[in-house]
Amino acid sequence: MRNSTYLKMGLNMLVHSKLRSWLTIIGIVIGIGSVVGILSLGDAMQEQVQSRLAEMDLTKITISPGYTKASSNMPGPPGMRGSSTDAELTDDDIEALHGLDGIQYIAGDISGSESVIYAAQNATLSITGVDPQVWKYMTTLKTQSGRLLEPADKYVAVIGSGVASGIYDQEIGVNQVITVNGKAVRVVGILEEEGGRGDRSIYMPIDGAVNLLDDAEEGVYDSITVKARSEDLVDELMEDIVDKLMVSRHIIQEDDRDFSVTASKSMAESVTEMTSSMTLFLGAIAAVSLLVGAVGIANTMFTSVLEKTKEIGTMKAIGAKNMDILMIFLFNSAMVGLVGGILGDILGAFVSTLFPMLGLQMMRGASSGSSEIYFAPDLMAFGLLLAILIGVISGIVPAYRASKLKPVDALRYE
Repeated sequence: MRNSTYLKMGLNMLVHSKLRSWLTIIGIVIGIGSVVGILSLGDAMQEQVQSRLAEMDLTKITISPGYTKASSNMPGPPGMRGSSTDAELTDDDIEALHGLDGIQYIAGDISGSESVIYAAQNATLSITGVDPQVWKYMTTLKTQSGRLLEPADKYVAVIGSGVASGIYDQEIGVNQVITVNGKAVRVVGILEEEGGRGDRSIYMPIDGAVNLLDDAEEGVYDSITVKARSEDLVDELMEDIVDKLMVSRHIIQEDDRDFSVTASKSMAESVTEMTSSMTLFLGAIAAVSLLVGAVGIANTMFTSVLEKTKEIGTMKAIGAKNMDILMIFLFNSAMVGLVGGILGDILGAFVSTLFPMLGLQMMRGASSGSSEIYFAPDLMAFGLLLAILIGVISGIVPAYRASKLKPVDALRYE
């Protein structure tokens, strides 16, 4: 027989067992729809993570006071905790690190929350004091209007887009004056929207911020930021920083360490790994429904073999070979998988469009805040091929049994 004959007879078997076939197909539809929908969600999550990582400076290292093993990227025995909770970072620490070859820029930052008044309205906002001489080289923030901080600045500020237009009734523009803790501060720049807490932050030169923030002291920092010369030097530089500070701060044992060193590169790698693991886990759950669908196809095929035993005997009596019988039943099971795969792709695409409506905004735009799931054609092709493969595999055993029936026994079957 030709393939067209196998296809015609397999389709005839599918059409003439409508209810049973469609119940089987539904199992495949649910399985393929679940897998395709979850994989499309995973792709969206991966794309969002990669786009965010592309905006990050992976050469940045942050030194913070206090130490817990959970917050450090450095190797060492788990569960170790520093004993100091009131440690400070000072100019002495920056001076100690200046000699390290891998450092391109280094600066101390201070931060706090203060009362900010504009147009007779008061709000408590986050204030960050930075070194304007190097901040523009170390930050990835960009202005939508105005400029970044310059070395000669003192009582000026760069504000987030949320501060400019989302907090006060009147919009704050460049060269407008805000009052921070009773001191007039001129706005010289407004940052582009990022979608995070940074949109509601204010950045000032550290010389001015230290006079406006309560509990701030000159030469004492809440964190020290280091920019490595290249991403490849980050891991080695982190080890050098720890060794240098251990010596300069007269710390002998690791248990007494009172500072933490973290890198944006390490955090980025952790987020990527977590996203991949989550996608794999969700895909494994969805694959269970595919297994159920495969069992349904096998059950349907076994039933078809029993129902068509006499027909098989008749075909063999008039000259049909074992391979012909095998191919007819395999084509039938493959078509069950094909129909289930097509409908499963449609279901997966529909489910994917529901994720943003359910609040799973995995593809949030940087400026618009919109959400979108990108459904790749190769993912749909994968779902279709997977469904056909499951159909063929599930039908192999029933088809083989059908092909081995003896004509005489088949014709006598009741």
